[in-house]
Amino acid sequence: MQPDQKRKLFILMINMFIAIGSFGIIIPILPAYLISIGQGGTAAGLMIAIFAGAQFIMSPIAGKWTDQYGRRKMIIFGLSGLALSMFIFYFSNSVGILYLSRVIGGIGAALLIPAIFAYVADITTLEQRAKGNSYISAAMSLGIVIGPGIGGFLADYGLKMPLLVSAIVGVVAVIFSVIVLKESKDLEMAASGPVDDSMLKKLTQSVRKPYFIPLIIVLVMSFGLMAYESIIGLYLDNAFKATPQEIAVMVTVSGIISVIVQLFVVDRLVSLLGEGKVMNIFLAVAAAGFLFSMFASSYVLFFIVTLIIFMATSILRPVLNTLISKLAGNEQGFAMGMNNAYMSIGNVLGPLIAGLIYDVHIIYPFLLGLVVLVVTLFVSASWQRKIIRKKSAAV
Repeated sequence: MQPDQKRKLFILMINMFIAIGSFGIIIPILPAYLISIGQGGTAAGLMIAIFAGAQFIMSPIAGKWTDQYGRRKMIIFGLSGLALSMFIFYFSNSVGILYLSRVIGGIGAALLIPAIFAYVADITTLEQRAKGNSYISAAMSLGIVIGPGIGGFLADYGLKMPLLVSAIVGVVAVIFSVIVLKESKDLEMAASGPVDDSMLKKLTQSVRKPYFIPLIIVLVMSFGLMAYESIIGLYLDNAFKATPQEIAVMVTVSGIISVIVQLFVVDRLVSLLGEGKVMNIFLAVAAAGFLFSMFASSYVLFFIVTLIIFMATSILRPVLNTLISKLAGNEQGFAMGMNNAYMSIGNVLGPLIAGLIYDVHIIYPFLLGLVVLVVTLFVSASWQRKIIRKKSAAV
């Protein structure tokens, strides 16, 4: 990459890290904070679902706006929404207002994430795309890892301190982006994507896109990962009597492995094998992880299985982003918006369904993940064979 490309990519990584990390800061204090205002597990679950739901509804619209009005504006507006949501969170003790803050945060994330990935597509060649998306995904993973650690430290200075720091850091990110971030898209060139902004129309349009199957895989991956993460603490406590510290170590180490893989492994794998083969291989690896989860007989074995699952998804995420981007042509904003929308569907459904079936039997979430991933692997392989046949016929 050229120095100017690296500089712009570094700015985007900082923005993504701040956006994800600022939300992660509040994770350690969330249970105690909700108890302090007379709320419990239901409120915690709703806050996750409301955030993801708002992100889902807004994502296709945000993707279109990214093509129409530019990446820079959407990044700045998205960061502003996330900062505003944290300020509302900090100053309120009403659960209804907290839900409103999560709606605003979800809208901010919907504006920010597709704009960042579309920006990456603007400043990279097709050959560089996987590396660029890997760096952004690594920044996301790093925010997930570091955010909660910082939040736990700040909580020593007051239960609400992480909320205030998160909001202030968000404002700093907005100012930083206003000053240093330049527009990457020629706004004189009209996007060729759909013009109707309704969710149903966008989803219908996405079915006919060449990247529809990768979008479905994004949904499945998000569904499986969020289902896994939502019950992992409960399962570890139930099955192995794991302490909160042991759970925290597992999540943190898994996150660090994800960052390392995304920074140093993904680009080499894609260069060697291509997006399609990498996608199939690590869908199979993730499915194997869910299978082994059901038979892990100790905390250490389950830890190893968790590392396998997180490694597979950390490779799949940038590979899918790259594949969608390559197939999207000049409608990068729409494609990344739909990518975000499908991811949000998985983020909503995963925890809800996993929680329901976990109460039936603690193994069922892993069994569900296994079945869904195996079916998706066959769909992916079939889709790729169809593409190969089309190319052969064209030649």
